Amino acid sequence: MSSKKTLTLYLLRHGETEASREHLFCGSRTEFDLTPEGQAMAENFAQAYRDHEWRAIYSSPQRRARATAAPLCMALGIEPEIAEDLREIDYGSWEGLTTTEVNARFHDAHVAWGADPGWHAPTGGETGANIALRVLKVIDQVRSKHKDGDILMVSHKATIRVLLCALLGIDVGRFRVRFDCPTASLSIVELTRNGPMLRTLADRSHLSAELRELAGT
Repeated sequence: MSSKKTLTLYLLRHGETEASREHLFCGSRTEFDLTPEGQAMAENFAQAYRDHEWRAIYSSPQRRARATAAPLCMALGIEPEIAEDLREIDYGSWEGLTTTEVNARFHDAHVAWGADPGWHAPTGGETGANIALRVLKVIDQVRSKHKDGDILMVSHKATIRVLLCALLGIDVGRFRVRFDCPTASLSIVELTRNGPMLRTLADRSHLSAELRELAGT
């Protein structure tokens, strides 16, 4: 809005996929489409926010994120700006596996990652610290282009939680235990003169009651 004096980030996680429903490690190397329910989540969000005044819409390049942004972008008649660094964590050799499978095949690495994912990566994958570095570059780019207004950023579970930690001064090694981020949830951070202020965490009020009750991550 023209009268708005701060820049506000709306961080939207993509809708449900088979991987989120089945609790699989699904990172930057793995592409899953939205389930029909995930598509409905995207459409619910678009319906709730189509009249909101957006400065810009950014999306991860991965299909599940772009598909979540698509209904709103279509309603507004705009294209999202694709930001490579909004992609999900790289889970390396764990991609597509369940927690039980990872623990059996990569036990020591899984234990280390569980203790401090900020500095211990999934086997062949990416640390939380690295995610923080790349996603904060996106925020810098956004701030250089937009001085105020509301920015929608469609991304992923780990990426959003790491970004929240980085913005709010929380150890990124705690990203898995400090913030919830279920499918199609919205978190809002206002970049005030005193620093980032968390306004909303993991809101899903834009979803129908049936979609909010779905099992999965």
